[in-house]
Amino acid sequence: MLDVIQKYASVVNSEVNNWFKAGTIDDFPENSGACVKYKDKQIAVFNFKQMDKWYACQNLCPHKMEMVLSLGLIGDKNGIPKVACPLHKKNFSLEDGSGLTDESLRIAVYPVKIEDGNVYIGFLD
Repeated sequence: MLDVIQKYASVVNSEVNNWFKAGTIDDFPENSGACVKYKDKQIAVFNFKQMDKWYACQNLCPHKMEMVLSLGLIGDKNGIPKVACPLHKKNFSLEDGSGLTDESLRIAVYPVKIEDGNVYIGFLD
């Protein structure tokens, strides 16, 4: 399973060399998540309407190695936007991927941009 988790690495906006069109804004529910596939990765995309912001992260929860984060609940913890894994409620920052309930766990996060009603996720490859 280690090889699965190694596919995912956070990307910052300044490093993006490929903007992947994940769909239109209408393809994603407000204040919830959906999963898209990019190459061999599953990516959770969140339309966090309450914060008027979009987020993307790996769909793989590093706790039990299940592809479930797109089904998680979003909210904030002390002002930090977060997703809670639906299986065991591990919380992760949607801004930097850090584990908010378990510092030993972290997820990859990706930049998102909206252009002409389309949702794009930034990758290195």
